[in-house]
Amino acid sequence: PKMSIKSISALTRLDHNRMVGQIAEKCGAPNTDVDGVIVWGNHSSTQYPDVNHGTVAGKSIREAVNDDEYLNGEFVTTVQKRGAA
Repeated sequence: PKMSIKSISALTRLDHNRMVGQIAEKCGAPNTDVDGVIVWGNHSSTQYPDVNHGTVAGKSIREAVNDDEYLNGEFVTTVQKRGAA
């Protein structure tokens, strides 16, 4: 059948949105300012939320958040466990 590519999504989109929301909240920025985050893997606890190429209002996420312990720990765990961390 003919279907628009805009009609196709994946469960990892939920994880992507969770990543964007957490980064935006941590930086006190609107979620529209967060760009370039990637979810590697599938919708499971083995996925890896990657912020290393992302930005917040043009600034690298690592620089904007300024808390590598959070980004490498609680942030990853919360996304992997879908908010249940």
